[in-house]
Parts: sequence; C-alpha cells; structure tokens
Amino acid sequence: MEHKDIATPARTKLLLDKHGFSFKKSLGQNFLIDTNVINNIITASGITDESGVIEIGPGMGSLTEQLAKRAKKVLAFEIDQRLIPILGDSLSSYNNVTVINEDILKADVKSAIETYLSDCKEIMVVANLPYYITTPILMGLLEEHLPISSYVVMMQKEVGERLSASPSTKSYGSLSIAVQYYTSVEKVMIVPKGVFMPPPNVDSLVVKLTALEKPAVTVNNEDLFFKLTRGAFVQRRKTILNNYMSLIQNSKEHKGEIIAWLEASEIEPIRRGESLTLKEFAELSNNFEDFPHLLI
Repeated sequence: MEHKDIATPARTKLLLDKHGFSFKKSLGQNFLIDTNVINNIITASGITDESGVIEIGPGMGSLTEQLAKRAKKVLAFEIDQRLIPILGDSLSSYNNVTVINEDILKADVKSAIETYLSDCKEIMVVANLPYYITTPILMGLLEEHLPISSYVVMMQKEVGERLSASPSTKSYGSLSIAVQYYTSVEKVMIVPKGVFMPPPNVDSLVVKLTALEKPAVTVNNEDLFFKLTRGAFVQRRKTILNNYMSLIQNSKEHKGEIIAWLEASEIEPIRRGESLTLKEFAELSNNFEDFPHLLI
C-alpha cells in the first residue's frame, strides 16, 4: 500500500502522536511539512541513482524519504535517540537508508563514507541543517577535505546570506571567505517559516555549494590564512591594523613591522576587514612569513 508522504502536516502529526514525540528546543527541531519545498531542494541537488547522499538531522524522515526514492544510498546522522525508532517506522519501505545515531560534529564522517557510500559515483550533502550549529557543521565538513562534490543545505536566511556575501557588504565576514575558499555558492530559494512544524522564528534559505577542484586562492598555510581572516573581523568597526594589533603577539613593539607587512601586501592599514577580498587575504597570509618577528 502506497503511503502518503511524510512531509504533510497530517502525516507528521500522526507520527508525532503515534510515538508520543515532543520537540526539543535545545536541538533546534523544526520538521519540514511541505513537499514542494522538498522537491525544489532535490531538483537543485541533481541527485541520480548513482549518488550517495549524506543528510544531517533527518527528523521524522520527510526529506530522507524523497532522497531514498532517487539516490543510490542515503546516510543520515541523527543526534536525538528518540527519533531513531520513528525513522525506523517512517522509512521501513526503503532499504537504501542507513541512520546513524550520532552527533555530526563528533562523528567520523570520513570512515562512515568509506563504510556506507564507497560504491556511489558521487557524494553530496542534502539537509535541513539544525540552525543553532549550521556554521560548525559546514566548516567541519569543508575543512576535513571529504570527497563531497556539493552541498544543498537549508539554514537560517541570515546565515545563508553570509555564505554568498561580497566584500564591503553587511553580511560579508570570515564565514563568507571560508565557504567561498572551498566552494562556489548560489542561492536556491527562500523558505517561509510556515512550512515547518513547529515554525521557527525566521525565514530560511536553501543554498547550493559546489566544491571547487582547487581552492579559490592559493595559500601557503591554510591555518594561518583562516586565523588572519577571522582576526580581521573580531571588531568589524576597527581598522585592519587595529584588529591585527590585537591578534599579533607583542604587537606594540612590532607595530612598524605590522604596517610594513600590510603595505607589502598593498593593504592600507586604515581599511576595514570587510573591504578585503579573498585574494587580498591570501596575499596577506603568504607575505606573513617574510616578517619573522610577527607571531600569532
């Protein structure tokens, strides 16, 4: 018997009642109850029957179910133990789904990919990310250099705007730089809060990140590059010189050298971090080693 999609208010409520489930605010649980939104997410991801898909926070399985219909395999990470039996029930018709009861921030994603998705032609992440930990999840996955070709992820609209932001805009910051270093970013759609149960306080944005074959800029030391980008935005209203004076050890006695390093990179010390491009941050990072007295 063909059952109704999970992503409807009636079926979600039925599952909630059947399992006596109550939402946990601390886990940022907002379940999608709109099949149109899910179909748009799936279309944007370009899944085929050769794709291996990683989902984070499957909830009741409304997106998982649609992924399972189209992908070769789905690997879902769910932190909430209470949802595991519900997912076992709601996804019982699909034998290509593996649900791991683990916190994605602590999971060994690399070995999970090798174990469960090794026979898939491409690996992508498709997920409605928990809003309160969107940034650490994304950065954790990107920095691990995993074999993931693309991410189609839903997040709080404001965070999504930051991923694609350009220099000298309000949303531009170290997150924009980090994500654009590894991927090309495009906005897919704005999602109103009414399509969730319970509705969140804000609208959402679906963003597609496509992994670049090599990073957008060439840097000699990635750790240093990211330290410098983060350091430039610690106090947005301060100049790049003042922010780096706070970042660099014994900066008062090395102020002249800090200015010389900025000028060698063709960065005026009075500029603010938000005005610098990825290329300029790469230049700063690569020139840093020419000034051996400067330590972070």
